[in-house]
Amino acid sequence: MTKFQKGFCVILCLCFFLVLAVMPEPFSRLENIYRQFPIYRFAEQKARDTYLEADWRTEEKLIEENAEYVGQLLESTQAQQTKEPQVTEFPQMTKEPQVTEFPQITKKPQVTEFPQMTEKPQITEKLQVTEPPQMTDSPQVAETVQPHPVIDLSPEKLADKNYLLEHFFVVDAATTAEAASLNAAEYLAKDMTLKPEKDQPQILIYHSHSQETFADSRTGEEADTVVGVGDYLTEILEQKYGYQVIHVREHFDVIGGEIDRSRAYDFAREYVEKVLEENPTVQVLIDLHRDGVPEGKRLVTKIGGRDTAQIMFYNGLSYTVNQGKISYLPNPYIEENLAFSFQLEYTAAEYYPGFYRCIYLAGLRYNLHLRPRALLVEAGAQTNTVQEVKNAMEPLGDILNRVLKGSDK
Repeated sequence: MTKFQKGFCVILCLCFFLVLAVMPEPFSRLENIYRQFPIYRFAEQKARDTYLEADWRTEEKLIEENAEYVGQLLESTQAQQTKEPQVTEFPQMTKEPQVTEFPQITKKPQVTEFPQMTEKPQITEKLQVTEPPQMTDSPQVAETVQPHPVIDLSPEKLADKNYLLEHFFVVDAATTAEAASLNAAEYLAKDMTLKPEKDQPQILIYHSHSQETFADSRTGEEADTVVGVGDYLTEILEQKYGYQVIHVREHFDVIGGEIDRSRAYDFAREYVEKVLEENPTVQVLIDLHRDGVPEGKRLVTKIGGRDTAQIMFYNGLSYTVNQGKISYLPNPYIEENLAFSFQLEYTAAEYYPGFYRCIYLAGLRYNLHLRPRALLVEAGAQTNTVQEVKNAMEPLGDILNRVLKGSDK
């Protein structure tokens, strides 16, 4: 080999190792040696460019073909977002629902405020005030009071004894409801009317407890006691309704200048019996009282826009749980007494809802045996004002007149 040939081989080897130093990876993998030839690399680059162009064109075609679908989807989504929410519409009622018209019942009497007793309980008189109350100048009874009951007065309801005990009667613990029939139909059927008698007394008002006073009664002023209230009821019955009334103003609960109610009913009976003997035309007896209640309780309702004391009818059954029928307190008129009270209470329920409290059924007699139309009326209590109780005499006079004249029978 000549020197030229040797030099050429050395130069060729140097070039080979130089290329190997610059790009070691392709030559370290025998399967990739062919990639290093310029002709292959040129062909590979051309193929890659063709693939990328085809891939881009395919993506563009897909977007174009799906553009309409995507647009429709977007429009649909936006429409759903802006559309007002659909609310299920409930059908409009063409007719108002029918409700059984049993308005709210007035507050039920509380039995606990009436103590168990052998005679009417004594009430400690309240501290008197000196400022006189404003009195009604003359009877102001509404001329055209229309029936507006707030409880169901249908015969079907009144035939239910439990309904009567809930809305009309309260039974003292010393007696029992079985001592009376409590038959509303029979009570309403009894004739309690009164034929007018000219110049003859037909009504007698008296007070077994004449010293009962009110929250603002003035000391020593009889006009501010239950007797003064009786004066006003007498005035209403005579001037407004034309009855002849005897008003007994005697003090049956004062002995030796002191209040003593231990024998008040006995003294009252003895006196009233003599008056009845002298006046046989008297058919209606009213023993007018005021009740005793806890100091925080006021028995008030609104009638004609004015504060009016509530009333309660008090009936004795001459029967106690311990003794049974009390033979020494006979009363042949128990059912008539109850019928009279019930007709008055029924009329009050029609025309003056909230005015009456109840018919309180107690165990003794309370002089109700003197006449079939005998009443013991509790008008208000010691917590009422004098004017509130006098206001109560106007609706009381009205319901008395309606029952006695039979206007609602």
